[in-house]
Amino acid sequence: MISENNLDMTAAKDAVEEMKDKAPKVVFKKTAKELANQEKADAKAKEDAAKAVQEAKSLADAYAAKPRLNPEAIGKTLLDRMPNPTGWRILILPYQGKGKTAGGIFLPTETVERGQISTQVGYVLKLGPLAYKDTAKFPTGPWCAEKQWVMFARYAGSRFQIDGGEVRILNDDEILSTILDPEDIHQLN
Repeated sequence: MISENNLDMTAAKDAVEEMKDKAPKVVFKKTAKELANQEKADAKAKEDAAKAVQEAKSLADAYAAKPRLNPEAIGKTLLDRMPNPTGWRILILPYQGKGKTAGGIFLPTETVERGQISTQVGYVLKLGPLAYKDTAKFPTGPWCAEKQWVMFARYAGSRFQIDGGEVRILNDDEILSTILDPEDIHQLN
């Protein structure tokens, strides 16, 4: 059963739609100067957005989880931005470890950072130009190479912050050994 109120509502809606169709449309036209300025602004915005996306890709791809760097994913642009070790020094990215325990409990950021400071494992990012060149000191050749996991003394090297974490610069003779997987090494507390 259709009520009288429903009919009135339908008629009112139809009347509003009819008025919208008959109403004069006002169109504001832009001057040629305004159009040119708008086009320039649009082109600049697109260029800036493309630049930001490209930069974000190169940095974002290097992170395993914020703010932790994944050494294998570091692109040339990020690696080039890191300091170049001089002389016999080596640039190392300390291993941070996992952010949660084997039981699935997430560790606080302070605990993870404290572990990184006292870590004894790192990833070799760059070698200085004189690293392992002293044949009297290294008669068997280099102790490590770039893109290799190494062990070093607990508080060895100079530490400093970069975007996403900490890196260290060690002397070439501070490397204790090379390892295959940093998870194989457990710290003593």
